[in-house]
Amino acid sequence: MESHAWARCLTAGALCGVALVLPAYVQPVPAQAQPAADPFTGSPGLGDPYYPDDGNGGYDVQHYDVAIDYDPPTRHLTGTARIDAVSTQPLRAFNLDYAGPAVVKVSVNNLPAGFTTGGAHELTVTPALPVLPGLPFTVTVDYAGAESDDPDSGWTISPSGGAFAAGEPHSATTWYPLNDTPVDKATFDLQVTIPQEWQAVSNGLRVSDTVAGDKRTVTWSSSHPSIGYLTTVAIDHFDFLEQRRANGTPLISAFAPGADKGRALEQRLPEVLDFLESLYGPYPFESGGGIYVDTDLHFSLETQTRPIYAPWTDLDTVVHENTHQWWGDSMSVRNWSDICLNECFASYTADYLWPERKEGKDVDTLYRRTIAKTIDNPGYWEIPLQNPGAGNEFTTVYSRGPLFLHALRHELGDEVFFPAVAQFVRSHAYGNASMPEFRSFIQTKTATDLSGFFTAWLDTTTPPPDQYLYPGSLRG
Repeated sequence: MESHAWARCLTAGALCGVALVLPAYVQPVPAQAQPAADPFTGSPGLGDPYYPDDGNGGYDVQHYDVAIDYDPPTRHLTGTARIDAVSTQPLRAFNLDYAGPAVVKVSVNNLPAGFTTGGAHELTVTPALPVLPGLPFTVTVDYAGAESDDPDSGWTISPSGGAFAAGEPHSATTWYPLNDTPVDKATFDLQVTIPQEWQAVSNGLRVSDTVAGDKRTVTWSSSHPSIGYLTTVAIDHFDFLEQRRANGTPLISAFAPGADKGRALEQRLPEVLDFLESLYGPYPFESGGGIYVDTDLHFSLETQTRPIYAPWTDLDTVVHENTHQWWGDSMSVRNWSDICLNECFASYTADYLWPERKEGKDVDTLYRRTIAKTIDNPGYWEIPLQNPGAGNEFTTVYSRGPLFLHALRHELGDEVFFPAVAQFVRSHAYGNASMPEFRSFIQTKTATDLSGFFTAWLDTTTPPPDQYLYPGSLRG
């Protein structure tokens, strides 16, 4: 995700003069299931240090097959979500994360199941027959009702009357039930039925687009696993741009009414992906593209294969969100306290590496200028990059993240830094990683003890000492 305010804090070395208050420090802990009162009931949360109620225990999802019928004028959504999972314990009951239209019925293995809803997003399911451990099972949830318009929670109404789903760390629960945690990725298929004059865009490949009478049905399929917030649906009167990379990868981009100015940016997408491949290895998905909305969003979002772009999007944003296809989408955080893995790399790539490699900019001067402007501003340093605290995930990572990585690059040297980060992200493809894992991995690439460097840049709330601010050739 790129925040409109924070992503520009360091553009051309500008100082973002916002004083931020650090909340009570939250110690990161490995995600683990919260104990349930009943050993035959899956836990209602997985213990993320920032969002402990997110996710659910007792099963691993393999695939989501979601079908929705949406009527833009009334905002009425009818949905059926089929969830294919494997149990990890005996399940007399288990939870899904869901906060969308009212649930009508639930079945488990094609048998009617009991269900209750409660809390912010808990759908508790009681199968007619308990699910035995280690076995595949299927949950089907039918739901229907009017969608709300809440751009801060996920489902957002467009000026045209269309809608789209976008939000981080949450958004999927507003339109389908799921195990909403980064550590339970699954493949995702979506079938959308809408009035025939509308269009629907989602993740992956467009499998079909058919019109029957006054209805259009569009099917999208994602063959690589995804986190919930990286799935999306967008419904509008779209215009499309269809391109192909040199290797044949299809790039499908959609432009809402009033958003066609993004077309010139999106025509550079093959160039952007080629550049990112040169840094981080082969593009990790079967398709690409973008969804350009005309809604006044304060963020753009790296929805998998097809980012959602706000009207203020520029080339920096396109590079940023597509960097996330490696850092955030293919390789995802293990806990939300690891957010620097996503945003530090996306910001560094867009704000430093693209200007340096593609535009001939002197980014060492940019770095020194930025340090000079921020060194005496305590508010700039008071949120740590690693474990910034719940509610502060999307702040300092955009501004100080590029500084940290540029300093690390000079500490290691280009000949070590670039192969190391590429190896790290590729080795965690379609899985998860943490900041502690990143620190340990980078340490294996050099005989220099990096513990002081990492502590100064990632764990503290004051500027690093000069030896870490100006390592290697930055000393000059």
